[in-house]
Parts: sequence; structure tokens; C-alpha cells
Amino acid sequence: MNYNYKKDINKNIFRGYDIRGVYPTTVDEDTAYTIGLGFGTHIKKLGKTTCVVGHDNRISSPALYDALVTGIRSTGVSVVLLGLCTTPMYYYSCIKLEIPSGVMVTASHNPKDENGFKFAFDEGGNCKGQEIQDFLQEILEGNFEVGEGNVYEYKPFEDYKNAFKENLHFGLRSLKVVLDPANGATASFCREIFSQFPMDLVIINEESDGNFPNHHPDPCVEANLKQLKEKVIEEKADVGISFDGDGDRLGIVTHKGQFIPTDIYMIIIIRDIINKVEKKEFLYDVKCSKSLSDEIERLGAKGICYRTGNSYTKAKVREDHLPFGGELSGHVYFNDRWPGFDSGFYAALRLLEILSYTNKNINQLLNDVNEYYSTEEIKIPSSDETKFKVIDKIKEYVKEKGYSFNDIDGVRVNFDDGWALVRASNTGPNITLRFEANTEERLKKLKMEFGELIHEYNQ
Repeated sequence: MNYNYKKDINKNIFRGYDIRGVYPTTVDEDTAYTIGLGFGTHIKKLGKTTCVVGHDNRISSPALYDALVTGIRSTGVSVVLLGLCTTPMYYYSCIKLEIPSGVMVTASHNPKDENGFKFAFDEGGNCKGQEIQDFLQEILEGNFEVGEGNVYEYKPFEDYKNAFKENLHFGLRSLKVVLDPANGATASFCREIFSQFPMDLVIINEESDGNFPNHHPDPCVEANLKQLKEKVIEEKADVGISFDGDGDRLGIVTHKGQFIPTDIYMIIIIRDIINKVEKKEFLYDVKCSKSLSDEIERLGAKGICYRTGNSYTKAKVREDHLPFGGELSGHVYFNDRWPGFDSGFYAALRLLEILSYTNKNINQLLNDVNEYYSTEEIKIPSSDETKFKVIDKIKEYVKEKGYSFNDIDGVRVNFDDGWALVRASNTGPNITLRFEANTEERLKKLKMEFGELIHEYNQ
């Protein structure tokens, strides 16, 4: 098939962590081909000769994948084809093959009609921030390398499956587990991965279907876990776990059908590894509850509050050699005995491994954690042109009020009895809010104060 260089490529698809847009309006085959030309040219200038490319199970992914690969090869760069895989399988393949340059065709947990590209030029990891904007400028200049790259195939699943078997060691307790791959890319692989370990496995929404017919593939939005909750209670299971569209995030439900946010899940993990790791420093993002930072402090460890975003948090964990980190959105990074990349499967199995050595359920493992009143993430529609201006105005406001705040990612305003977060989403045209407080009354006041400001500024 013939593709064309897209001179008028949509600039708004080049976001904070990746490239992402709506198919086929802002992202189509010519877009993918053009990105391939730019990617191949860039890594060739870095001295790279080969890259790794995979795709998820969205309906548009195979066509975008083919166009992307054609563009890369046209620059003289060779491509290792993974075909259908999860994003963690793509990360694993780059490590296994010692080829750090690569592209994953995916829109993660976004709606079914969207698609995009997560990519890494070199050993620095996923591109982010200014790197992506600089890449856009290179594409717009159109000075592409010319050549004819080769094609190789690598099917990572068997090696990936064995990596789990070699890494994890379960205890005597056999658990009953319900999995919900949400018809995403993980649907093709979860049964074989989890069946390696002693558990009674029940799987719902196991058919791979990029239309996501049963529910939206974002496991950190509690409303998407309704089916999972019902199945856990029906089966009298010990735990339920769901994954996002490309498999790098997870959501957890207890035996009572209670949703466990990722920051609370992280408490269980940190308690388990605190005496097994030398460096007692753990990373969390600005959206995480004070429950987590309280626990890290109680354990005598150091907490690092960092900006949101898979590309940023994963890089920080790697660069600072932290044993573990994560963010509220469901990305977690084990860097103790796993090579630091986010895998929903691995995060789930580490929890199940812990449970296999105790008769306690998840609630009992968390029964002495400090509790606060908090909201879920609240998303307010705001154009890409407006949302950052709103954040600037919020920052001016909190300065004038003399509030204590952290501006590493948006504005997190810290009070003695709670906090408020206002930040611009890097994955869509939204402003994200989250609030937490010691009392329900204080929570309402925080929501009212900053909600009114957003309403005023977001015009």
C-alpha cells in the first residue's frame, strides 16, 4: 500500500507522554507513515539501526502499525515486528533484545475510536514533554533519511511468560481470582500467564475485541469495575483484578467487591518489601492519598512526591534506582526483582504472591491504614489552548492567598487538614481535579473553593 508524507499533520496529537488522537480524523495511516519517517530519521542520527514495534488490539491498530513500519523502513532503519502484544510485552522485548528504540501502537485506556503511539528513541525510555515537541518540529521540517530497512519477527510471549514463572514464587494458599481483561490486548494472554500459578481462575470479558463492548477499558475508574465486582461476589472469590486496554495498568477489587485505589494497593506492596530492599525510598505521584505518604513515613522510609505521567514516573524510578514506585492511575514500577517497567499482570501477581503466604484478606492487610475523605479524579473539559492558562491563574491565586503548594505538576495545595490538586491533563483536553481532607465538611469546602475558580477561569 502507498502512503504519503502528511505535511499538515495535526499538532495537537503530540501530547505530554505520547502521540494520541482520533482515528481516522486526527490520526490515520498517512499520519502513522509520517511519524515512522520522523522516528526512523531521528534514531538513525543517534546511531541506531534497528527498532522494535508492536500494536494493541484496537480495530485501527494493524493498519496504523503497517503504515508506521513502512515509514521507518523507508529511512533505512530495520524493524523487529512483535505484532499483537501488550505494552508491557513491548517493553520486555526491548529489554530482552537489547534494542531500546521502539514504538508501541496504542491509545492505552482511551475510547475505542482513538489511537496513538508510545515511543522511545534510545536508552532514555519513553519520550515525554519537550522531547515530543522537538520531534514534531523535525517531522514538520520533512528532512527524512532514505534507505531500505530489513524486517525481523520476534514473538515475545513464551519468553515473557517464562519471566513471570522464574520471578514469582507462591506460597501454599490457593486463591480464587477473577480477572477482567476488558476485551483489551490482555485478553489474548492473561489465561496462560496466570494459569502458571496455584489459583482457581475465573475470567470475564476474555474475548479480544477492540470495540470494548462490555465497558470502557480503564480499570482505575470504579464505574468500569461493576461487572468485576458482581462476579467476585458471585464466585466468592478472594480478589478481582482488571486491566486497561494495553495492559500496563490494573484495578483491584476485594472479596467484598470493594474497589482498592492504586495508592492504597501500594501500601500493601511497600509493607511487604520494606525490609527486603536496601534503599528505602518510594515514589508516588501528586494525585496519591496522604494515606500512602503517612505509611511511608511510619515505616521510616522516604517518600518522593513526583509529577504524574508514566513516562516521567518510570524514568524517575529507574534513574534514582528506587525499589518501587507508582501513580494513582494504575501504573506501578517494581525495580527490586523486576526490571522496572509497568506491567498490570506483574503488579497483580505480586499482590497474589503476598496473599498466598497469609490467611488474611486485602481488607485485613489494610485495617490500620490512616483513612481520609477523598474524591476520585474529577475531569473538567478544557481545550488544549485553555487548560494551561487555567493552571497559571490557579497558581497566581494560591500565591496571593499565601497557601503552601507544590507545582511540580499543576498545583497541589497543601493544608493541615487536607489538599487540593488542579492539573492539566497530558492525555486529553481536560483539567483534572482531586481533593482530600480530614472531614467530609472540609472536603466539600475544598471542592467548592477550587471548583468555583475553575468555573471562573475555564472560559
